[in-house]
Amino acid sequence: MIGGSALAAVAAATVAVSLASASQYGTSGAEAERAVFVQGNELGGNTIHVFARDDQGKLKPGGTYATGGRGGDQVDAPTDSLASQGSLVYDHASGLLLGVNAGSGTLTSFRVEGTKLKDRRIVDTGGEFPSSIAVRGKVAYVMNAGGEGSVQGYRITAKGLVPMRGSFRSLGLANEDVPRFDTSPGEVEITPDGRNLVVTTKGNNTVEVFPLKRNGLPAVAEPVVNKSAGNVPFAISFDRSGSRMLIAEAERSTVTTYKVKHNGKLKVLQKPLANGQEVLCWLERAGDHFYGGNTGNSTVTGYRMDKHGRLALTNEVGVATPPSAKSQGVIDIAVTGDEKFVYVQNATSGTIDGFRVEKNGSLTKVTTAEGLPAFGESGMEGVAAM
Repeated sequence: MIGGSALAAVAAATVAVSLASASQYGTSGAEAERAVFVQGNELGGNTIHVFARDDQGKLKPGGTYATGGRGGDQVDAPTDSLASQGSLVYDHASGLLLGVNAGSGTLTSFRVEGTKLKDRRIVDTGGEFPSSIAVRGKVAYVMNAGGEGSVQGYRITAKGLVPMRGSFRSLGLANEDVPRFDTSPGEVEITPDGRNLVVTTKGNNTVEVFPLKRNGLPAVAEPVVNKSAGNVPFAISFDRSGSRMLIAEAERSTVTTYKVKHNGKLKVLQKPLANGQEVLCWLERAGDHFYGGNTGNSTVTGYRMDKHGRLALTNEVGVATPPSAKSQGVIDIAVTGDEKFVYVQNATSGTIDGFRVEKNGSLTKVTTAEGLPAFGESGMEGVAAM
C-alpha cells in the first residue's frame, strides 16, 4: 500500500509533467488549450474568430472578438481581399495575436489566454492599407500596401506594441490608398537571424531588403532592390535552419530558394520550381515540408526539403490533398506550433479546412469549420494557429 506522502509525491510529479508539457506552447494548467484564429476582415468592423483545437486537430467555435478597426478590400481582388500573407500572426514568445485593420490604417494586438483574447490594444501603422505583419524576437514590423507603400517597426513590450522611432521606411510604390491586388506588396518578413527585413512587390517583380541594425532599426534609408527570379513574388518562408529563404511566385506557380546576404543582396540557391498548379500565392513550413496555396484552382501543394537544402514536390502531381468542391478559393495557410497540423482558408466557401501532416508530406483532412465571412464585397483573410 502506498502511504500518504508517497501519493502526494506522485500527484506533485504528475502536475509538474502536465505543466511542463503545457509550457512548451506558452500556456500552463487549465490554459493549455490549442486554438486557431481567423480574421474576418469585415468592412464594417473587423473581427477575430477563435476556434478551440483538440488533439486530433478538430475545431470547435470559441468566440468572436472585435478588433476595433475596419477590414479592407483591394481593387479587383479575385478571391483574397488583402492579397497578402501574414495579415494575422500569433507570436508564441509573447503570447500576442496581431491583426491588421486594412480599412483603418491600424494594427490590433490581443493577449491570448487559451481560446480567450484579452487586453486589446490598437496602434497606428503610419500608412495606408496595412496588410502583413512580421515578428522576430522583441521586434514587429507592419507592411502598408497602399499609396507609396511602407514598413513601420514596433517594440513588443508588456504594454503591447510601441512604435520604434526611426523605423518607418517607404517602399516607393505608386498605388492608390486602396491598392490594386496585382500591384500591392505581398508580404513582409524578418529573416530568422534578425539581420534583414524582406518585402515582396508583386507588380515590380522585386524582392526588397532592408538590412537591420542590432536594435531592429533599418540600417539604410532605401531598400536593397533584388530582381525576382520568378514572376510575381508573393509569399515568404524559411527553412528549418533559417539559412534559406523560399519565395512563392504567383505567375507560374513557382518557388525559388535564396540565401539572404547581410548586405541585403540575394543569391539564388535553387531556380524557380514549378508545381503544375495555378496561381501559387501562399507558402508555410511544417518541419521539413512546405505547403503552398494555389488560389487559381483551389489546391494545396506539398514540398519536401532534403538535408542538402534541395526542394522537391512531395508527389508528381503537385497536390498534397485531394481538392474538394466545398473548399473553394484557397488562400492563406497556418501551421500549428507543434507542426502536426495545417489549416487552410477557403475564401469562396467561407470555410477553414484542417489537415494532419503525414510522414510522407501528404495531408489528411480532419476537420472543416464553416460559416466564416465568404468572399464577396470583401472576405476573410488571415489565419493563425497555436
